[in-house]
Amino acid sequence: MSDEFVGSGDPAYEAKVLMISVAARMAGMHPQTLRQYDRLGLVQPGRAAGGGRRYSVRDVVLLREVQRLSQDDGINLAGVKRIIGLERLLEQAQQRVARLEAELDAAYRRIAELEALARFPGSDLVPTNRTSTALVVWRPRRTER
Repeated sequence: MSDEFVGSGDPAYEAKVLMISVAARMAGMHPQTLRQYDRLGLVQPGRAAGGGRRYSVRDVVLLREVQRLSQDDGINLAGVKRIIGLERLLEQAQQRVARLEAELDAAYRRIAELEALARFPGSDLVPTNRTSTALVVWRPRRTER
């Protein structure tokens, strides 16, 4: 799903402030279509104090994508729902990978800092014993019959 709005990193992009009539107009749909998509779980609008649906700009982009997939690509709404779900999972996985990469970079930087502080640069941070040349023989226990 492509975010065509420049401010997609902006918190206002996620804010559920658009009334159904405004969101429908922005998406090029009838408000009843938005209600149906809500019932099917294709889009999850917020709710106002009085119970009215509230949409975000992100929801409008999603609505346009639903329309494109169903009308242009001929995918039924169950298929569209599955695609949207998989795209959400992919987005979450990409965010997690980005967080883990940042943590890994921070860990590498910390290791480099610690190595720079070491008395003998290039040596292990934790001293290890020399490897042993001892031979260990293993014999299975005999089972008694």
